[in-house]
Amino acid sequence: MAGTKAPAPRKPTQAERTKADADAKKVVARNKKARHDYHIDDTFEAGLSLTGTEVKALRMGRASLVDGWVEIDRGEAWLHGVHIPEYAQGSWTNHGPRRKRKLLLHKEEIEKLAVKSREKGHTIVPLELYFTKGRAKVEIALARGKQEWDKRQTLREKQDEREAQKAMSLRRHD
Repeated sequence: MAGTKAPAPRKPTQAERTKADADAKKVVARNKKARHDYHIDDTFEAGLSLTGTEVKALRMGRASLVDGWVEIDRGEAWLHGVHIPEYAQGSWTNHGPRRKRKLLLHKEEIEKLAVKSREKGHTIVPLELYFTKGRAKVEIALARGKQEWDKRQTLREKQDEREAQKAMSLRRHD
């Protein structure tokens, strides 16, 4: 079979590229402060119950998760403190920027989060807000608060890692 070539890979069609783009995860906002201030124990993906103007504002890539937290109330999970600015072309139907939003989770997940969040030092924080398959999702985490020395230790480890990477890259170029 010498001399035979494998067929060249075919190019994806426009429809396949469009579907792949729609299925891709498009991140709107990340909460970097949460990873600095908390030890992340467990993460969950939750859907969001949003109004039309909120979705349009998110599609423009505008949101802030920094002051957000999740609260379990009567068997439902609610996202508080997340800032989604008003949609510029919205009318009187515009949403409140910091209103509480319902999270869409399975009952077992809500119960697990409720039990764990009642423990001392635990909380539920949003980590990332994104679109996947055209739906707005939020990644939430069950987290434990870090002490001040924990935060300093994390920063020190990151600095050491950066210095090691820099030294290795300089070594490779020699």
